Amino acid sequence: MQTIDLISEIQRLPIFKRFYIIEETIKSIKNEEMSNQLELAANELYSDYINDKELTAFTSLDFDNFYETK
Repeated sequence: MQTIDLISEIQRLPIFKRFYIIEETIKSIKNEEMSNQLELAANELYSDYINDKELTAFTSLDFDNFYETK
């Protein structure tokens, strides 16, 4: 389906459904952009985490069992 066909179909819908489509599309775009930004940030910091052991010092505790005390 072409973009023009999609727009034509959307224009035939009642206004509340068009608003719903717009809201969901904007949410989708925001989520995709956030995901892209997080991936870019992770890629930029990857070499720092590989080369700087101070940044990963506490990961040695990841597999320790922690128990809540009262």
